[in-house]
Amino acid sequence: MAQNKTQRNDGDVLAYLESVGNKRRREDSLVVKQMMEEVTGEPAEMWGTSIVGFGSYHYRYASGREGDFMLTGFAPRKQALTLYIMGGHERYADLMTKLGKHRTGSSCLYINKLDDVDLDVLRELIADSVAYMRSANHIAES
Repeated sequence: MAQNKTQRNDGDVLAYLESVGNKRRREDSLVVKQMMEEVTGEPAEMWGTSIVGFGSYHYRYASGREGDFMLTGFAPRKQALTLYIMGGHERYADLMTKLGKHRTGSSCLYINKLDDVDLDVLRELIADSVAYMRSANHIAES
């Protein structure tokens, strides 16, 4: 059975973040790293080559495929700081309207720079997502 291609590994998170070429993205990444560590109570870990993740949960699909994935995380991409907010954005609609300038796609929240968003709302969004993922039963339909 195929495994998730994004696996947790022992990569050096700080070395990775320090290698980010865009100064603002690098600085914003360090702020998000600290925020996610505080919210989750989990250390930052590399997932794949370019995602910083926190904690994990086990998922199982009706097909029998199962694995582990991060509770939350982020990636300092060239186009935007990409945060992984699990559980679907519809679940957090009230917070999303208060967040500030952002875009979304599946479980991704795209922020150009942290100055564009309300950090208290972002912290609450991350906390709500993590709480949902820790409490949910992850058996998917497909």
